Amino acid sequence: MKNSDNQIGGKSDSVINEMESTYRICNRCVMDTSAPDITFDSNGNCNYCREFIENCSEVINEDDESKRNRRNTFIKKVKEEGKGKPYDCIVGVSGGVDSSWVLVKAVELGLRPLAVHMDNGWNSELAQNNIERLVKKLGVDLFTYVIDWNEFRDLQESFFNADVVDIELLTDNALVAINYQQARKYGIKYIISGSNTATEGVRMPSTWASVNKRDKKNILNIWKRCGRGYSLKSFPIYGTKDYIIDTLIRKIEWVRFLDFLDYKKSEALEILSNEYEYVPYPYKHYESVFTRLYQGIILPQKFNVDKRRNHLSALILSGDMTRVEALKKLSEIPYPSEEAMEQDIQYFLKKFGWEKSDFEEYLNRPGIPHSKYGEEVELMNVLHKIYGFLRQS
Repeated sequence: MKNSDNQIGGKSDSVINEMESTYRICNRCVMDTSAPDITFDSNGNCNYCREFIENCSEVINEDDESKRNRRNTFIKKVKEEGKGKPYDCIVGVSGGVDSSWVLVKAVELGLRPLAVHMDNGWNSELAQNNIERLVKKLGVDLFTYVIDWNEFRDLQESFFNADVVDIELLTDNALVAINYQQARKYGIKYIISGSNTATEGVRMPSTWASVNKRDKKNILNIWKRCGRGYSLKSFPIYGTKDYIIDTLIRKIEWVRFLDFLDYKKSEALEILSNEYEYVPYPYKHYESVFTRLYQGIILPQKFNVDKRRNHLSALILSGDMTRVEALKKLSEIPYPSEEAMEQDIQYFLKKFGWEKSDFEEYLNRPGIPHSKYGEEVELMNVLHKIYGFLRQS
């Protein structure tokens, strides 16, 4: 099948050959020409590197005293806002290193967090055990929101049928919704997350994921056009309008807490393992069975996307990994082993009710951009303008 303008995958042999002949990788990080808007300077360094250095150096290279002062000011503010309430902040926990470390440091710094977890039916046993051991040892309360599996399966299948790249938009959207939901319930003003510059400071190419993780319109349109029609009773869908109300009216802040710390992922992992019986995963976000399958198989095979490049590049530029180490990881399959990969495929097929041929047929279809199904882009752009105005005023 010949690609139309709306297709972003399933490339013809001639297109693939042309891509291979013009392939290039950055000399400083490991971003490459799989990112369609990548450019290189005379030294062979890419625009993703330059953007990271320009936008994130202030956080990465901030001196200890300045970082400590900002952290102490923030901690004091959270404690004052939380007086008289059962909790003074929300910490969303997935079982991954970043969010687990946020919870540890929040408690160490004297905060009283409510740990919030969302179960969409794809939790790995390892992730569940990591979370349970962590909250038990820290002595914090855990709220787990469970989405009805039939609902979530229908939503995911609609995204498969739509052939859009960001199937994880569903999980990300629900995570945002649940965190804000609990913040509203307890009158909490701060959601402190594992999002951070050190591991996520390299921009995600726009074709690798949905532009807006709060795109309620895109989710509903895809579900209505490509799903089976289950009613959405348990899925906590969250839109840009909801975000405007929560942030501008209710004044709830989503804070990249790890940017207040001298965060080195390798060091955090060592402490978590030694002191909290934490068992690591091979790559970022692999605490979910589906996310492993998505990042390790679906994205590379269907969309020519390897998110490890983005994550590893951030670690290189923040000084937590060498480029040689990153290239070695990229030379390996994005799974602990071929056997583990096959186990995940079989688990997915059984849980989803698919045959192997269904999965192969899906992987071979061309991708279609989210924009074909309608997005909240204009509303999001208005929100960005409002934020810009408020920052200047």
